[in-house]
Amino acid sequence: MSAEPVIAALDLVKYFPVRRGVLIPRKVGDIRAVDHVSLALEHGETLGVVGESGAGKSTLGRLILRLMAPDAGEIRFAGRSLAHMDAAALFDFRRHVQMVFQDPFGSLNPRLTVGASIEAPLRNFRMGTAPQRRRRVMELLELVGLDPRHVNRYPHEFSGGQAQRIGIARAIATSPRVIVLDEPVSALDVSIQAQILNLLSDLKERLQHSYVFIANNLNVVEHISDRVAVMHRGRIVEVAPREVLYARPAHPYTQALLASVLTLDASRSRLKVAEEPQAGDGEERAEAAAGCRYRFQCPLAMDVCARTAPPLEPRESEGHRVACHAR
Repeated sequence: MSAEPVIAALDLVKYFPVRRGVLIPRKVGDIRAVDHVSLALEHGETLGVVGESGAGKSTLGRLILRLMAPDAGEIRFAGRSLAHMDAAALFDFRRHVQMVFQDPFGSLNPRLTVGASIEAPLRNFRMGTAPQRRRRVMELLELVGLDPRHVNRYPHEFSGGQAQRIGIARAIATSPRVIVLDEPVSALDVSIQAQILNLLSDLKERLQHSYVFIANNLNVVEHISDRVAVMHRGRIVEVAPREVLYARPAHPYTQALLASVLTLDASRSRLKVAEEPQAGDGEERAEAAAGCRYRFQCPLAMDVCARTAPPLEPRESEGHRVACHAR
């Protein structure tokens, strides 16, 4: 394994202002979508990022892809900071870091054939001649389990699972090193989900990609990930190898998430995650954002939790870090 991670997020911050008023909108606070997040993706690794809706997972993915700029912090690709890259280096970065979106039909242009959609990144990055690109498209369709003879069909002629395979083919067309998958199976039937996950695993083994796999389904994340990061309200609260996190979750939020998963095992309880009190304006909002953001629901909350955000600290198991004062 290389000493340098293929992707490193260092103290990333992304806030979105909250405004009120129609004629004269005024800022009343911030949505702290990503709040001082640091993560590393190793070569050939699948890093699962899990949490409830609104935890900041998709924003983190877009920051990694440089689809939006962070308010603070930096992204490093193979040891180089994106902030210090010139136009040529950023162009190369975008070829090597691709994305698969949640909605397979929404991510495909309905006016383009699937062949044209898959070929688009090859044209954008000026890869190959027209005949070479055409052959590459046919190879990619076969690689993702689709009939190359359907290259001139349009997206509406395919099922949801087939459309997602097209999206995957488009993402791997430029032979990227990293693929960010933003809830890639959540819009699919359960039986189709398993097929897509198996396809992603096969492609990773064959092509040596690294994945950032974003999801709120813990069963899906367990199936595909090597390591898992748990996000809660913009912060990473726990990171661990998959086997460690699912067997010995340490953060109360991770424990609540795992306990809430539907299971046929009657001995496994399910916890209801309580609603967090909503803060008002000004000082009330700032006070609610201070400290540990899970303290409103946490059974282990202490006075210090309201004053100081717990740092992400290592535990006994290698690679296991937890942000919790009580742990």
